[in-house]
Amino acid sequence: MVELHKNTASEIEEMIKNKKITSTEVVEYFLKRIESIDGKIGAIATVTTERARRTSTTADTENTDGLELAGVPIIIKDNIVSHGDITSSASKILRNYKGTYDATVVRKLEENMIPILGKANMDEFAMGSSNENSSIKNVSNPWDLDKIPGGSSGGSAAAVAAMEIPISLGSDTGGSIRQPASLTGIYGIKPTYGRVSRYGLMSFGSSLDQIGAMARSTKDLAKVMKVISGPDEKDPTTAEVEVPDYVKLLTKDIKGLKVGLPKEYFTEELNDDVRKIVQETIETLEKLGAEVKEVSLPYTKYAISTYYIISSAEAASNLSKYDGVRYGIREDNSSVEEMYVQSRTKGFGAEVKRRIMIGNYVLSSGFYDAYYKKASQVRRLIREDFERVFKDVDILLTPTSPTTAFKKGEKVSDPMQMYLADIYTVSVSMAGLPAMSLPAGFIDGLPVGVQLIGNYFREDLLFNVSHMYEINKEKIEYPEV
Repeated sequence: MVELHKNTASEIEEMIKNKKITSTEVVEYFLKRIESIDGKIGAIATVTTERARRTSTTADTENTDGLELAGVPIIIKDNIVSHGDITSSASKILRNYKGTYDATVVRKLEENMIPILGKANMDEFAMGSSNENSSIKNVSNPWDLDKIPGGSSGGSAAAVAAMEIPISLGSDTGGSIRQPASLTGIYGIKPTYGRVSRYGLMSFGSSLDQIGAMARSTKDLAKVMKVISGPDEKDPTTAEVEVPDYVKLLTKDIKGLKVGLPKEYFTEELNDDVRKIVQETIETLEKLGAEVKEVSLPYTKYAISTYYIISSAEAASNLSKYDGVRYGIREDNSSVEEMYVQSRTKGFGAEVKRRIMIGNYVLSSGFYDAYYKKASQVRRLIREDFERVFKDVDILLTPTSPTTAFKKGEKVSDPMQMYLADIYTVSVSMAGLPAMSLPAGFIDGLPVGVQLIGNYFREDLLFNVSHMYEINKEKIEYPEV
């Protein structure tokens, strides 16, 4: 048990099943590991010790036959509500908020006897690409502590890469799972919109948000997604679509698979070293029998501006309830109006305020047609681009991030440069498609990921391609922090 942290979730699961170790022992091991190294990483917002211990005891004493990952601990992003636990979305305005119910994914995890060890740090209200917008603390990249881990699910990603936990849940609105997964060298998936219940997820952009997972192997990812996927009567946006057995489909032959390369993602702006790694990934898939062809997604060039109009508008609407009356800290002032103003002024960070102001601007009566309505129309064209391309190919392959992890503070003063970090991920979110990032190589010791994009509800194919690629690549040695 000396180096239990180096094992994947599936390997730990096997050890528990074979009675080589108990879930209680595993939980205590990872609680100690978090305590010993998270001071350097900053990935954990809250530790839920007693909750985890209760679930591990259940896993050790009850029948777990047929349950995926029973007894294996997980952390969840700090915007996923759990009863009795601090859930702050890394914001000052919710610093004392304790959940009054369990999110659907929390209920499903615990029904599967998966202990929840705590909440992962994040960019405030999931708004950010670097995890520098947290009111709790900045998160460091385990590969280089001076670098950012990506965001907004930076804590979820860094904790897995630092081997503080085998698996984690994050949320992805415009790339918030895929981009940090790429920058920390792990596997991360944003499922199809409607595949996983959003009940209990604090809303950022309601038409974009999806809960997904992160892990150090495709198999682990497939297992946890099998647990949390499926329709939910508490979330009317979930789809009545059968969840396949992702694990059984991992090893299917991919000979004849048609892989599309969108030419708009391979322009001169793409870093040459990143381009080389993507090319090496393509060559590996070709050796496995895949057929590669160039395709076109012409409306990609409008993706960033369209995304930030729509997501900011939805954010402004969703965050209006944090006013010091219904939710959030309340500042004492002489009038109701002043209390409202001061509560939001002191409670929200700079990036959240920026997006609320953008959102209110594009939704205002004089600008609605020029901005929000127009963006909604372009969003439909982006979706139609993908629908057309998927008539000819099975999956798309692109870079996940235009660069490797950058230094902390490097882009804080330039929001546009920060927003461009999501250039390869936002289109997918607006179309509601599934996509995942998988580690593909390194540049100067920093990880680089590639993105696989699938048709609606074809997460099984993404896992299949990722797994076949993974077993044909050298195993990654994650850093000891």
